Amino acid sequence: MNFQNILSEIEKVDPEIYERTSERRDTFKNFGSIGKRVALAALPFALGSIFQKAYGQTTTGVIGVLNFALQLEYLESNFYIKGVATPGLIPAGAGLTALTVIRDHENAHVNFLRTAITAAGGVPYTYTAAQFDFTAKGTFPDVFTNYSTFLAVAQAFEDTGVRAYKGQAPNLQGAANRSFLTAALQIHSVEGRHASHIRMMRQALGAPVKPWITGVVSGIDSRTNGNYIGEDTTVQGGVTITTLSGVNANISVSAATEAFDEPLTKDQVVALVTPFFA
Repeated sequence: MNFQNILSEIEKVDPEIYERTSERRDTFKNFGSIGKRVALAALPFALGSIFQKAYGQTTTGVIGVLNFALQLEYLESNFYIKGVATPGLIPAGAGLTALTVIRDHENAHVNFLRTAITAAGGVPYTYTAAQFDFTAKGTFPDVFTNYSTFLAVAQAFEDTGVRAYKGQAPNLQGAANRSFLTAALQIHSVEGRHASHIRMMRQALGAPVKPWITGVVSGIDSRTNGNYIGEDTTVQGGVTITTLSGVNANISVSAATEAFDEPLTKDQVVALVTPFFA
């Protein structure tokens, strides 16, 4: 996650943030240079302090949304930690490099969300590796012995994460929550890039997938059908996309569904990920 970008976006949506934190104004103005001297691991804590100074206590509902996101990030973080550390699972080369970067991103998301929750006056959830079952109670028995299965589960996690963040965005709307919405959307975009890259990795291995979701086609198998329910909608904002003109004809159903990710409710996401918790 790019913390410098988060600060820039916060300033755009809340121009008065410097005034709210007048005693920290120089910190904001010089954050770029400070970042050169501060270790990446320390940045979430600095940012959490800024959130607390600027906005003080937030509602229980916002903390609940952040803790929900934190649960998903713990799930992904521990999945990639174990995958990268499993001997012989991931071939050396570009694939291992990419998955290591994704692991580091997910770890950064966990640390950031924990800091934001604490700064907002909440208590962040904590999970250990022993609390996860990445076979999903035996649904994916070879997840850490078969590279193709590992990537398929990774795709399902990332695609679901993108939809989960979109589903929670309305709960972070409002002037008091702009900083948290900005941060959540930053993570949302990163999850989208993860999903696209993993889909391309699977495509290189011969899986029938594109870098984006087409309808309810998972490109995996029936075990993940639930993760793609609702992705076949062709109506956005009351407009039927397939009635609009494209380059040579009306926009196709495939293009209409590929152009938008559909949100998932919290209950839908919980139902999908519960089997992965021991």
